[in-house]
Amino acid sequence: MKARDKPTGQKVKSILDRYQRDSGMLVSVLQDVQAEYNYLPKKSLAQVSQGLDVPLTQVYSVATFFKAFSLKPRGRHIINVCLGTACHVRGAVGIREEIERELDIKPGETTKDFKYTMETVNCVGACALGPIVIIDGKYSGQMKTDKVKPLLESYD
Repeated sequence: MKARDKPTGQKVKSILDRYQRDSGMLVSVLQDVQAEYNYLPKKSLAQVSQGLDVPLTQVYSVATFFKAFSLKPRGRHIINVCLGTACHVRGAVGIREEIERELDIKPGETTKDFKYTMETVNCVGACALGPIVIIDGKYSGQMKTDKVKPLLESYD
């Protein structure tokens, strides 16, 4: 699994070279590093800083500003539970709690085997389908607590 791969200087060097070490491409470089490791390892952020000749504080500023970036290892499957108003009134909190029970994690956490990371979002703009769970970009609408376990098992 990528999330547990040790960062290697060569992988980041290759990404930096792909962008001709252009500091204006910092966000794109970080996206590619995260795609490689499934998060942004400290060692890789330092290498990006040196490779682009930008202060490490600037690299961290960008990495922490955008919610899409993670400084902690994430699971192979990202679960997003919508807690927007329409989903909330249709039982999204119960769905989130059922996922918590099934996986023994809270929002923002990753399972010990690095299989799942669960996050909550305020609205995904699919209110008619609520409550909704999104796993790896695939929407599962009109969720019920009894559908949670089969949904998770479909990612085994």
